Amino acid sequence: MNSLLARSVARHALAWLVAANAVGVLLAALLLWPALNGPLAPFTYGRWMPLHLDWQLYGWCALPLIGALCAWMLAPGDAAGARTARIALGAWSLALALGGASWLGGVTSGKLFLDWSGWARPLLPLAMTLLWSVLGAQVWARRRELGRAALAARVAVLLGLLAVPSVLYWSAGRDVYPSVNPDSGGATGASLLGSTLGLVAIAGWLPQALGLAAAAGARAGGRWFWSSLGVSLAVFALSDHGHASHHARAQIAALGTLLAWAPLLWVYHRGFAWPVASRRWLAAAFGWWIVLLASGWWTFLPGVSERFKFTHVLVAHAHLAMAGAVTSLGGALLAALGRAPGGGAAAFWTWQLACGAHLVALAALGVGETADAAGFFGGDAWVAPLLAARLAAGALMFAASVAWLREART
Repeated sequence: MNSLLARSVARHALAWLVAANAVGVLLAALLLWPALNGPLAPFTYGRWMPLHLDWQLYGWCALPLIGALCAWMLAPGDAAGARTARIALGAWSLALALGGASWLGGVTSGKLFLDWSGWARPLLPLAMTLLWSVLGAQVWARRRELGRAALAARVAVLLGLLAVPSVLYWSAGRDVYPSVNPDSGGATGASLLGSTLGLVAIAGWLPQALGLAAAAGARAGGRWFWSSLGVSLAVFALSDHGHASHHARAQIAALGTLLAWAPLLWVYHRGFAWPVASRRWLAAAFGWWIVLLASGWWTFLPGVSERFKFTHVLVAHAHLAMAGAVTSLGGALLAALGRAPGGGAAAFWTWQLACGAHLVALAALGVGETADAAGFFGGDAWVAPLLAARLAAGALMFAASVAWLREART
């Protein structure tokens, strides 16, 4: 990948991680000291929350994957193509910055991760369309040098991505479905299985996108991986959809098949020559991935789901996915692109250990919230120490992300 483009991807991605983490620290402080909302008014807790969520998802989580997509679509030595891709990255970040201004101003749909509303609603779809146009133009320019199979794969991905901007714009509308749907009983086993298998497919594509060399026997491992994914997709297709109860054994069993992807994905990725700088990030990502799969299936079980749904246990699970697994994978991707997060082992372990402490504090809050809701909302003595632990862990994670960004800017 072009070195300037790799540096741009790292800068944009890590800058949004730092920004989103800074907002996260503020939110944690407001939970511990609610009186701080007064001096901040009208920019209180509810105004800041969309920035933390959307900047993490569309900024930090998305941009390393966009870097992998650029590495796959663009010719390695094409400086002109790299320049246009950097313009598209700038447009993406501009959309996120303007979106943040709109959310702070109270212009939001109220839907998680679909807060784009009013004048900001078309911003990210337009940035997505620009990026798609850049990638499409590069594939068209390379159509003769790419083999038939390689060209077909890229065209198929481009066709699939073509619908994303319009779908995002449409789904952000208030008339599509309500922010809180009283008719929904929550995610079904089939829906959770399908969305997670989509992530597995992306993870399976990454070694090819990054151009990683395959070890001996990796071709057979790849066939095993993709055939297993086909079986899993068949299980998803045959599962009940819609309002299937989480008490249904078929739903529990279908979701439980995801546990097989803990070893399968690890074995598959070990068949490729990841750069040395990526390896600790990749190992951390798989560690969090195993915990994510196991805890996700456990919290879906009857009796457990009813107890912990909409508590801090659910918040802990979301942070396990984003701050644990996805962040570690993002570090591995940036390293594979040639711009590993900086700060060395100290920043790496600060993030990983602080993330673990953050998850423990959140889970403890959720357990306490379930056992003593009146005490939790009344601010009993046990609540403040856990909120303080959450804030301290978040501050350490913020410090680690700053160290990562500092080196990316050089």
